[in-house]
Amino acid sequence: MTASTGLRIASAVEALSLLLLLTNLATVHISQIAALAGPIHGAAYLVVIATTFLLPAAPRRGRWLSLVPGIGGVLVLRAVAVQATPGSTR
Repeated sequence: MTASTGLRIASAVEALSLLLLLTNLATVHISQIAALAGPIHGAAYLVVIATTFLLPAAPRRGRWLSLVPGIGGVLVLRAVAVQATPGSTR
């Protein structure tokens, strides 16, 4: 598995687990869901940060974006895609 693939997986897990946590909080607030999804979200957040710093194609801006909780992975993937686009000025 490449770092880019790991970043894609971790960013999806991070975003989906945050969505699950917020949905649970806004609706039924089952503590077991929070107890399960919270650590998964935290681990995915840390994996996004670590993977971004290991990714050679990640721009400096992308490394800072990885620190945004919840959507940092998605923002990094966009920054890497923009940088890889021919004719990009970023």
